[in-house]
Amino acid sequence: MRDDATRVHRILLNLAAFVIIVAGMRAASALIVSFVLALFLTILCSTPLRWMTDHRIPKSVAVLGLVLVILSLGTMAGGLLATPVVELGRTEAQLDLLFAEQVEALEATLSDFLVRFGLQSPLLDADELVSPSWLLGLMRELVENLGFILANGFLIILTMVFMLLELSSFPTKVRIAFGEADATEARENWEKVGTAVRRYVVLKTIVSLGTGLCIAALMALLGVNYPILWGVLAFLLNYVPNIGSFIAAVPAVLVAWLTVGVGTAVAAASGFLVVNVVWGNLIEPKVMGYSVGLSTLVVFASLVFWGWVLGPVGMLLSVPLTVMFRIVLGTNESTRWIAVMLGSERSDEITSAIESEVAQAMGRSAEAQTP
Repeated sequence: MRDDATRVHRILLNLAAFVIIVAGMRAASALIVSFVLALFLTILCSTPLRWMTDHRIPKSVAVLGLVLVILSLGTMAGGLLATPVVELGRTEAQLDLLFAEQVEALEATLSDFLVRFGLQSPLLDADELVSPSWLLGLMRELVENLGFILANGFLIILTMVFMLLELSSFPTKVRIAFGEADATEARENWEKVGTAVRRYVVLKTIVSLGTGLCIAALMALLGVNYPILWGVLAFLLNYVPNIGSFIAAVPAVLVAWLTVGVGTAVAAASGFLVVNVVWGNLIEPKVMGYSVGLSTLVVFASLVFWGWVLGPVGMLLSVPLTVMFRIVLGTNESTRWIAVMLGSERSDEITSAIESEVAQAMGRSAEAQTP
């Protein structure tokens, strides 16, 4: 009885600690986001840094080169997004007016159709529907939140530089502080985390880039304004699992409807669907494989959780963050069960367990059939 009470108290204490930690993370989300981004950039840059130092390039020169590459990519992304978003924001009032006119026309058409059958048309009020300015405002807020990365770029880059400079001496420090056995385990875990994060980010970037290029080409072919904006938006939001592609499609299809016509909007929606099915359901599973090792439910839950704690940046990084925590939890015997629960049915541990259970069941069946 006392053991059960102790176990319950321990569980409640762990839950209370978890709630306090999450509340602290949410309160300090701006600082944590900067540190997390610096950590991910360090993980991504560790391999090219090691390659350059192995080829006798001085570490300081290699780090400077990596910083220049990251700054160039960030500047290019900001330039591609800033101008179209500003220009689109200037047309919000015009788009709202066009939206109201389209709703009135739709109401008139629907009313004429229903009158033929003796039915009364439902009243549609454009003010009560989701307006283009509201949707574009959300998109602008998302871009501005992503602009947080550029606004705090100095802190992020500076933190990344110090992490990269400390990277070579870190294993030695761990070995001296914790001993050879713990240092070896820590190095193996770090390599697992680095490999998983690099593989996910690189392959997801390839898939997102293909999706963005196809969307930009589609919108340009249909004559929709700002095709580069829709392509970049599709590229960025493709990192958001499950709902990112839908979020990217809604404002693009709405602008196509209001500025070009219904047929173009239908073609744009169909194009978004085809592109996302091809890249998301056919190409991505073959490219990504099952290396992430997370169940679909966990991926969606991590999207909601990290988005709530860290904002839009947390949504973009939800899968790599959860993968990191799953690997860390799997290294401790007391928390290994959490790592197993987070895994998909195709992860290595669960797959081997299922195969073992199937083999045992077949063995028992064969013994039962033996006379």
